[in-house]
Amino acid sequence: MKYKILDHTADVMFEIYGKSLNELFTNAAIATFDVMVKRSSITPKIKKEINLTNKDNEKLLFEFIEELIYLKDAEYLVFKNFKINLKDNSLKAIVEGEKINPKKHKLLLDVKAITLHKYKLSKTKAGYKAVILLDI
Repeated sequence: MKYKILDHTADVMFEIYGKSLNELFTNAAIATFDVMVKRSSITPKIKKEINLTNKDNEKLLFEFIEELIYLKDAEYLVFKNFKINLKDNSLKAIVEGEKINPKKHKLLLDVKAITLHKYKLSKTKAGYKAVILLDI
């Protein structure tokens, strides 16, 4: 299981899993876009590279999701594929998608931001787990 949606009254909250941090970050990006758009309607025409650095992986994950939401809002991009490489407190992500086209894409919820409320990244016996709350 990559992630599961948790009950929340006003926003979208989910728990994300990954055997590695790379897998967890990938699954967090997938979950974020799954609530915004039917990802199967996206054709990966545009590649973007995202580079972030932070000594704290919890903050790095937050900044990564924040950047994805920013790209959706500022450049009208939605993403289907995510290749994540974490090394030495740095994230290099290659994300693939295209410009939003309401005639082509089945748009779902408009995510405004990731929030710190209930936000958490932790190591588990099986790998990693994160709880993310998205403001819609």
